[in-house]
Amino acid sequence: MGVTGPIRVVVAKPGLDGHDRGAKVIARALRDAGMEVIYTGLHQTPEQIVDTAIQEDADAIGLSILSGAHNTLFAKVIELLKAREAEDIKVFGGGIIPEDDIAPLKKLGVAELFTPGATTTEIVTWVNAHVRQATQA
Repeated sequence: MGVTGPIRVVVAKPGLDGHDRGAKVIARALRDAGMEVIYTGLHQTPEQIVDTAIQEDADAIGLSILSGAHNTLFAKVIELLKAREAEDIKVFGGGIIPEDDIAPLKKLGVAELFTPGATTTEIVTWVNAHVRQATQA
């Protein structure tokens, strides 16, 4: 199935974290790079995020998590994608994620994690290189 058009990314702020400046910066960088970005706003539940991604036919979900609840929130989003048979939607994220949590999150199915200091260029480059690879058959 040939996928055409721009890469579609849902950028979301799950949980109680109230700081969305970083998420907005990433959303704008992805948009400036030619992607379609759906920004969900603050305080989204994993269910709302997955619903949005499926409704919008997204290629990826980018989660921004600063609250410390990254293990729970990433796990729930991945679990919901599997339950909805939407594992083709790649999940990546960023925020304050301890080094010790990165490998277990990737094992869980998170495609990539960006920690403080990652540049918008790194993130855009990664999305362009990895998001549609698996679906370009």
